[in-house]
Amino acid sequence: MKKVITTLIPLCTIAFFCFILWVIYLANTGQHSIFFQIIAGMPYGDKLGHFCLFGVLTLATNLAFKFKSFNFYSMQLFLGTILVFSFVVIEEFSQYFIPNRSFDLIDLSADFIGIAFFTFVTSYLNKIKLRSKSSLGDDFKNQL
Repeated sequence: MKKVITTLIPLCTIAFFCFILWVIYLANTGQHSIFFQIIAGMPYGDKLGHFCLFGVLTLATNLAFKFKSFNFYSMQLFLGTILVFSFVVIEEFSQYFIPNRSFDLIDLSADFIGIAFFTFVTSYLNKIKLRSKSSLGDDFKNQL
């Protein structure tokens, strides 16, 4: 079962990333999609979409990389967060040069807020994982 999950999470992350690339392609080429219509019908739908898409991508990428992180001064930086952050910055700034798109600082802010929120979720899940490993290790030591 664990093998299935460790294979499924990266595959789902890749599939979700491909979905985001497809949505970006549609937007860059000026094509229409049912997703755009749904988002346009919701108050602040575009900003909520940015928050959710890139936030969930951050969480999924961190899970796919098994919480791989490094310390930068006193901060723990997750590899998935850095990758998604870099992708978002490049993608949002590239809109300045695409005729069908326009750079929007508020979209970029919604992306960053989503990334930050789901990085905190990642950190919380990582702490739970570390605690459960620690308690399992303690139980094993107590049995000896």
